[in-house]
Parts: sequence; structure tokens; C-alpha cells
Amino acid sequence: MSSLRRLLPAPVRVGLILIGFFAIATLAACSRGNDAGEGGGFSFVDPSDCLPPITLLDQHGNHVSLADLKGKPALFDFIYTSCPGECLLLTQHMRRIAAALGPELGQKVRLVSITVDPEHDQPEQLLRYADNQDADLKGWLFLTGSAAQIDEVMQRFKLIRQHQADGTVDHVSEMFLVAPDGRAVLQYLGDKISIDHVVADLNAAAAGKAVTTGEDTVRPVKF
Repeated sequence: MSSLRRLLPAPVRVGLILIGFFAIATLAACSRGNDAGEGGGFSFVDPSDCLPPITLLDQHGNHVSLADLKGKPALFDFIYTSCPGECLLLTQHMRRIAAALGPELGQKVRLVSITVDPEHDQPEQLLRYADNQDADLKGWLFLTGSAAQIDEVMQRFKLIRQHQADGTVDHVSEMFLVAPDGRAVLQYLGDKISIDHVVADLNAAAAGKAVTTGEDTVRPVKF
């Protein structure tokens, strides 16, 4: 440490310390596993209730309480409608999952996409986005709310909403399987996700069966 102090000015040393701190804090906040298992998924670190009684608006302007979504497993992702790339990829994955679920979508399983840019994304923008992506389907909700509401929901998933200096919003590249009791139990990396594996997990969760990823086995709780 003494040699570091001699070589680097104090402001530089402080900057390096802060960079290291925020890097560690970001990894902890997002609860990311080191190695994704089969299908790009791993167990969620803190399976707390992710469906509190917060009322949001869907793409048609209807009020939706997250607590009312309990009773069926749901796959969540976080997007914004002006996103140029990563969000579109997540939505494409979700659309393929919806197609694979077929009539199970809505009846036994839900898909939920929550905007991370509520300052811009109102129901009108969400509906236009869903229409453009062929994603305005029964059983698939696109949700928005106040900035405070979205921040609170994201905290339940151990996520932090961040804006860059140019006004763009940081991407969330993961999807989350939420059990019928409202607990997030699995997390999937968007760039490694297996559509077949996620569909199998959703169907297993709907039946109250165990879902397995890597060395972890999680049995979703029926509500």
C-alpha cells in the first residue's frame, strides 16, 4: 500500500477505491450467479416476495395490481420501448416462449414486461411497442407506473434503475421466473437462454413441480 501511495496522487487512489466499491455493489445488487446452469438459468439468491400490492398500468390502460398476479407462475423481463437492441432481443425471446406455451399462456402461465423508462413509456407507447413486436397477446402484460413504483418493483428483483449521462437507460439483460406465491426462484441470462428450457420450467412451476438449473433444484410453491 505504501508504494501505491507514493506512485499515485490521492485523488487517483480515491477514484480507484470508489470504482472497486461500486463494481462490488453492482454485482451484489443484481444477485447474479457466477455460472449459469443449463438453459442459461440459475437460482435466485434472495427469493423474497416480488409481487407486492403495487398497482401499475398495462398497455391498454387497465390497472393491474402485482399482488393479483399471484396464483400462476410468471416470467418477468424489464425493457423500454426506445431501446435500440437488447430489449428487442429479450422481447423476441419472450415471443418465442409465448408461441411455445400456446394455450397455456394466460390460462396457466403469465408473461410480464415492465418498463424501466416510465418517464417516457406510458400505455400508448407500450401498446405500440407490443403491436410492433407482435406481442400484444392474452396473458402477456406490458406494465408502467410512476418512477417510484418502478424503482420499488425493481428493488424486489435486486435491480437498480440507472440513467446514463446522455439520458439513455441501462439495460436489464435477465429474465426472472416468479413462482405462484410471488417469489422469484430462477434468473436467466438473456444471451444464454434456452427457450425450450424456460418453457419446461414454466410448465413445471405451473404444475407445482421442481425446476432444476445446474446443481440447484427449486420447487415452486403453489399459491
